[in-house]
Amino acid sequence: MEVYIRAQIERSIEVKQKLLADENLMELIETIARKAVEVYQNGNKILISGNGGSAADAQHIAGEFVNRFYFDRPGLPAIALTTDTSVLTAVGNDYGYEHLFARQIQANGVAGDMFIGMSTSGNSSNIIRALEECRKKEIVTVGFTGETGGKMAALCDYCIKVPSVETPRIQESHILIGHIICAIVEEQLFGAGFQVQAIRDGV
Repeated sequence: MEVYIRAQIERSIEVKQKLLADENLMELIETIARKAVEVYQNGNKILISGNGGSAADAQHIAGEFVNRFYFDRPGLPAIALTTDTSVLTAVGNDYGYEHLFARQIQANGVAGDMFIGMSTSGNSSNIIRALEECRKKEIVTVGFTGETGGKMAALCDYCIKVPSVETPRIQESHILIGHIICAIVEEQLFGAGFQVQAIRDGV
């Protein structure tokens, strides 16, 4: 069992080492983070969705934006499209599971927002429909996928392809990248000056 545990950790590390060695991917993460900063500076919001473990990751990242990440600061508008059971079951019942996220984007998304779709395969039908809806509404699209990018790659303005075909390894990297983007956005919007002022104000 110990051998298995060590092997799992080593495989996770290997994927992250591949991420670290990919200069194009490093630049892409930076580009997405800067775009997210721009989205917030323009008064827009970030919408996030996924299925299964990726649904949990979507909620996790939305929570980091809305609440806080490294330090206290004003909340940032982010919505996980995976949480409202009444909306999800109504859309699923009336239109089908593949429309779960597109319908919410149609209702709540506006031009200038950012949508982050998370799918380890890159082929989740409800994410693909959501990306298509985003194009109609001029919403910035970001994909978090595995190494092939799947069908999502061609529909995204920016697509992060984690160099792995293992779902757990891909998801572990998705949350790492989500954390990095959250940290950059928080620092760029509020930064050290905000932290100093917050300390002075006793926040």
